[in-house]
Amino acid sequence: MAGSDLTTSLLKQVSRSFYLSLAVLPGTVRPAIGIAYLLARAADTIADTRLIERRARIVHLEAFAEELERPQAGRIEAIAAAAASPQSLAAERRLLERLPDVLAAYRGMDAGDRARVRRVLATIVEGMTEDLRIFPGEDEGKLTALETRADLDRYTYLVAGCVGEFWTAVHVAHRPRLARWDVPAMEALGVRFGQGLQLTNVLRDVPRDLRAGRCYLPRVDLARVGLEPADLLDPAAGATARPLLGELLHTALDHCDAAWRASGRS
Repeated sequence: MAGSDLTTSLLKQVSRSFYLSLAVLPGTVRPAIGIAYLLARAADTIADTRLIERRARIVHLEAFAEELERPQAGRIEAIAAAAASPQSLAAERRLLERLPDVLAAYRGMDAGDRARVRRVLATIVEGMTEDLRIFPGEDEGKLTALETRADLDRYTYLVAGCVGEFWTAVHVAHRPRLARWDVPAMEALGVRFGQGLQLTNVLRDVPRDLRAGRCYLPRVDLARVGLEPADLLDPAAGATARPLLGELLHTALDHCDAAWRASGRS
């Protein structure tokens, strides 16, 4: 299957909203961004497959990232086979089954795009494997929290901020009109935009994450308002946590606002 087909039919199956977004991007940037999305979505599917033991998921993810740089015969097929069979969603299973085609499309890109895709995927996978190591359980019985605000900042960079950096780099590489950009400054703003969006997700998903044994609200910050992570399992603790939630919401808005203001300079 050609790369253009992967970023239309297959991508439409696994993400309708991203598929619509990709359709309005300039044609020169679509292949790298579309293939990167499919690879990241496949990695996320592997990371979230609870029927596979946690340590095995980490091994599969690390091998997946390694495959982008140093291909090994049969490795990606083995990873896909291990992760595809437990999938209840047909689209996720289909994506994993088509991983060899996605990797072939990745290898068919020019060297610059391959390097950019490889770099962002390595960062995302690092975030996923750290997440699996930090949070040892799958339910509230083994609830674990990030320790500090710096840990939360690192997490939002690894799983989302790096994507803003990647998008900026791809557009600069393929859009001559952006040659006048201050690339480091714009990449930094891309990072902030990604972090702002991910922090929004963190705040939106607090109850669901707690039930899955994950507390992304830092333990140090919770202690500052007189709470332990386990206290958040009681809905009544919401009022006490509100100042911290508001503070993090303002941080998310500041990130997004900075990126929005910068977009007017493009």
